[in-house]
Amino acid sequence: MTDGILGKAATMEIPIHGNGEAGQLPEDDGLEQDLQQVMVSGPNLNETSIVSGGYGGSGDGLIPTDEVARGIAGEKFDIVKKWGINTYKCTKQLLSERFGRGSRTVDLELELQIELLRETKRKYESVLQLGRALTAHLYSLLQTQHALGDAFADLSQKSPELQEEFGYNAETQKLLCKNGETLLGAVNFFVSSINTLVTKTMEDTLMTVKQYEAARLEYDAYRTDLEELSLGPRDAGMRGRLESAQATFQAHRDKYEKLRGDVAIKLKFLEENKIKVMHKQLLLFHNAVSAYFAGNQKQLEQTLQQFNIKLRPPGAEKPSWLEEQ
Repeated sequence: MTDGILGKAATMEIPIHGNGEAGQLPEDDGLEQDLQQVMVSGPNLNETSIVSGGYGGSGDGLIPTDEVARGIAGEKFDIVKKWGINTYKCTKQLLSERFGRGSRTVDLELELQIELLRETKRKYESVLQLGRALTAHLYSLLQTQHALGDAFADLSQKSPELQEEFGYNAETQKLLCKNGETLLGAVNFFVSSINTLVTKTMEDTLMTVKQYEAARLEYDAYRTDLEELSLGPRDAGMRGRLESAQATFQAHRDKYEKLRGDVAIKLKFLEENKIKVMHKQLLLFHNAVSAYFAGNQKQLEQTLQQFNIKLRPPGAEKPSWLEEQ
């Protein structure tokens, strides 16, 4: 029976082995993070399946309070015991993999997609940071232009001999401020959309990836445990342990395969959503920036209308180009 289960699993996963060379040891930081990940979820001692009859003695179908206390204590002990065994097995498996003495199951295509997602997220985070910096610079520029326009307008009233020159410079700064507000509205919309894509959509997929990676580690830990037991003697006591190990292995295998499927589906939908979002946002960014630096106020306004971006009306509490991040 053992050979049947392991044989079936081997057709779906690829075990790979490390070479165990001293020069190939992992960096301490990475190993420490992985060990922390194994230990991060402790046992939940707040949930029990025993119901008390209260202090008034036992009623029909209810358990006396003293027995309840002993039952809850015993159930919590079992929870801690199972958690401890699972943590031990996973830690042992992780160290075995890292130091080249064990094997791990690999879905090469899926892991390549996961690594690509992590790299893509890092690059988009860089774009997001630069976009926020651009927003801050544009805001600062608008503040300066607004102050300069006010200064020119004031000097136009107080310098009759330069009234015309100060006047048209004040009008120019006023126009630049208006176009700058429109551009900043577009850039804010761009940054907000990138932020949602990175911190929500990508992060949600990576949370499922973390669950998948934890399930993979558990699966390999119990696979290794079953393989070791299957090599031992086949007496009556061992047969019972072997059947229990087979059942546990199958449960972890089912969990691993389900999460592997979940990750594959989320990666597919994420890629489709990313392309759709970025196609719209990159077009917006290009059109808005091009129109602004060409001094084309009409095209700038049409760009915002095309993407349904609404600026705050004059007199609002916050300037029209400020949006909540």
